[in-house]
Amino acid sequence: MNIPLVDLKRQYLSIKEEIDNAIFSVIHDTQFINGKYVAEFEQNFSSLLNVKHTLGVGNGTDALSIALKTLGVDSGDEVITVANSFIATSEAITTAGAKVVFADCNRATYNLDTKDLRAKITPRTKVIIPVHLYGQPADMTEIMNIAREHNLFVIEDAAQGVLAQHKEQNVGTFGDMATFSFYPGKNLGAFGDAGAIVTNNSELYKKAKMIANHGRIDKYDHEIEGENSRMDGIQGAVLNVKLRYIERWTQDRIEIAGKYRELLKDVGEIVLQETYPDVEHVYHLFVIRTSRRDGLLAHLKEKGIGAGIHYPIALHNLKAYKYLNYNPDDFPNANQFSTEVLSLPIFPELTDEEISFITSSLKQYFSKIS
Repeated sequence: MNIPLVDLKRQYLSIKEEIDNAIFSVIHDTQFINGKYVAEFEQNFSSLLNVKHTLGVGNGTDALSIALKTLGVDSGDEVITVANSFIATSEAITTAGAKVVFADCNRATYNLDTKDLRAKITPRTKVIIPVHLYGQPADMTEIMNIAREHNLFVIEDAAQGVLAQHKEQNVGTFGDMATFSFYPGKNLGAFGDAGAIVTNNSELYKKAKMIANHGRIDKYDHEIEGENSRMDGIQGAVLNVKLRYIERWTQDRIEIAGKYRELLKDVGEIVLQETYPDVEHVYHLFVIRTSRRDGLLAHLKEKGIGAGIHYPIALHNLKAYKYLNYNPDDFPNANQFSTEVLSLPIFPELTDEEISFITSSLKQYFSKIS
């Protein structure tokens, strides 16, 4: 059996006619950059999240960078984020001119540890960027309390968290701004690079829109210097089609994760990610932990199972951040997890037969080594 980590073709074939028609419409109407299909997506995405403004941009990394610049982040400022994320989160901070400051992750939930967050705040701290990692919301109640106490901005990195909820409120609607990635493999994925910024603040939205479009509102009226990060019309049209299905697909992911949890609860030394009370985890990834990760990964690959590692090197251990002079044990949880995490295949079209094969293969590995 061959089971990929995510099967984009299977999803495409399930909605092929709608997708093909949407792409043809963009070509027919020559609405290639921004345009009516992007505007329609922005409106629909705002309605989905119950937020005032959505701005479609080139990708999720640009979304973070633009959001930081919109909030006036500059050299001398510090921005705190979690040490176990993809580099896009931290590199956006440095490209905005600020210093990235890492905090450790919570041992149970893998999200930003709020106690370590408090310890990392200095007079130079300007922004907190929590990451809703793997689709589980960070503890936004406590993070927003901390931000208010210290008069800090919050940008939610919701690249993996479309429709995730904290206390029945969608992630992306807590902070001053939030960013999303629509990289093809995401829960809501485009057919290329695409991203979005959302906010309930109209002034921030206007400024972000200017920055993303060469610092202008009208064609040649440039109030500031900006950059070029605009959503393609084809991506807007594809995402509009997928928005019709995202709630159903999300429930499918949650049900699949529930089956995994039931079948793996007593297997070997596997540790399952815990969830907060009052959250909706949308399972962009289903991640287990084991000290035998590398052997298990090799076993699954032999079986044709496309497991992956997210992420094999904690951010503070990357060569790119050697200049920060962190030690591995400065972030013990993030450091340990980078050697243990393993992502199992999860996508809405995954069948019960495939789930059974995957979990049986895991059980076989642990029974073999016991």
